[in-house]
Amino acid sequence: MKLIIQMPCYNEGKTLAIALQALPRQVTGFDSVEWLIIDDGSQDDTVDVALANGVDHIVKHRVNKGLAHAFMTGINACLDHGADVIVNTDADNQYNADDIPALVEPILQHRAEFVIGARPIQTIDHFSPAKKFLQKLGSWVVRAASQTDIPDAPSGFRAISRETAQKLIVFSNYTYTLETIIQAGQKNIAITSVPIRVNEDLRPSKLVKSIPSYIQRSVITIVRIFAIYRPFRFFGCIGATLFAAGFLIGLRFVFKFFSGEGEGNIQSLILASVLLGMGFQTILIAFVADLLAANRKLLEDLRFKTAQLKKEENSNKHH
Repeated sequence: MKLIIQMPCYNEGKTLAIALQALPRQVTGFDSVEWLIIDDGSQDDTVDVALANGVDHIVKHRVNKGLAHAFMTGINACLDHGADVIVNTDADNQYNADDIPALVEPILQHRAEFVIGARPIQTIDHFSPAKKFLQKLGSWVVRAASQTDIPDAPSGFRAISRETAQKLIVFSNYTYTLETIIQAGQKNIAITSVPIRVNEDLRPSKLVKSIPSYIQRSVITIVRIFAIYRPFRFFGCIGATLFAAGFLIGLRFVFKFFSGEGEGNIQSLILASVLLGMGFQTILIAFVADLLAANRKLLEDLRFKTAQLKKEENSNKHH
C-alpha cells in the first residue's frame, strides 16, 4: 500500500519548508509514504525548497492555472505514481499533519472512500465572522446538493482512495472543495469526515483576497454547482416561478376583464404572456439540461472504466 501526500503550491517558498517538515514518512497501514507538490507556476523558490526538503515528486505548471487545476494535476500525478490513497493538504501548514493517520483510517478500515478533515471553524481566531458564515453556507449548500453530511465542505484536508480519485472531475476554475464532495454524493461514493486540528496562521489566504471577492466567487461557485449537478431542479424552479407569476398575473387580467376593467390592464396581459413564455422555455431547458447531465455521467463512467482497463494492462505488462 502506497500513500502519497500532495500539496498544490503557488509561491509558497516562505511556508513550504515548515509544512513539509511536519509531514510523516511513515503511516500505519502503508508500506511507503511519498510526497508530491504541484508547482502552479510559482515565481519564487518553491521548487528549490521542495527539493531541499526531500519531496519525492514535483509536477509543474508553466503558468498559474489556479487551485482547482493544481489539485487535479496532483491527483492524476499521484495515480500515475501508483498511489493507493492520496492525502491533499495545504502548503501554508494550515492543517495539522499529525492528524493524517486519523484522516486515512476510515479508508484503511473500508468504512469510507473519501474523508474530509473537519476544522473547528468557530474556534479559529483568524477567520472573520463573514468567512465563518460563508463556510457554513457553503457546507449547507453542498449537503443539500450532494445529500451528504459533511460539516466542513470547504476544507482542503482530505484523503481519497485510488478508485475514488479516478472518478473525480473538477469543472470549476476557482476551487475543487465543494464540487468534489457533490460528485461523491452523486456517484454513491462512501464519504465521511473526521475532526482535525489546525495550526497558527502563517500567511493570509490566497484564495480569500477580500471578503467581497470571496462572497462573489462563492456565490458564483454555488450557483454553478446547482446548475451542473442539479440542473432539472435549478432550471425547473426558475421556470416554475416564472410560469406561476405569469399565470397569477394572467388570472388577475381575466378577473378584471370579466369585471369590465380589462381595457385599462392590457399591460398585465402582455407581462403575463412574457412570463408564461419565459417560464415554459425555462422548463424545457430543465429537461434538456437533465439529459445533458445524464450524458455527462455516462462519459464519466466511460472515463473511469478506461482508467481501470489501463491499470489492468499495465499490471499485466509488469507480470
